[in-house]
Amino acid sequence: MEQIEETQDALCAVTHCSRLVGGKWKLIILFRISGKLNRFGALHRAIPGITKQMLTQQLRELEADGILNRKVFAEIPPRVEYSLTKRGRSIMPLVKAMKAWGEEDLRKAGEAKRRNQLDLPL
Repeated sequence: MEQIEETQDALCAVTHCSRLVGGKWKLIILFRISGKLNRFGALHRAIPGITKQMLTQQLRELEADGILNRKVFAEIPPRVEYSLTKRGRSIMPLVKAMKAWGEEDLRKAGEAKRRNQLDLPL
């Protein structure tokens, strides 16, 4: 098993990354925006359980951290679109790796559950 280096610098780097994209919603928001869902309403519909207030807060934090661009179109009603910045795009390999790991873990969990169901007495 690979041992993770536990230097102060490494912990600071993990803390920094966690502060930027940690929490319940930010990675999901980034994943959805990378998949071309770039309007508030579409994001809200695509993320079950997130409130409008929380989505607004998370989008503002991601924008303030330079991870998202927010473009307001001068239309009636106003239209706002979000996109990943260069910094935001640099996070996507991490998000994709987490997605791949999650898919594999869910697959393994499903197989284990099926095996356990087969072992139950009738």
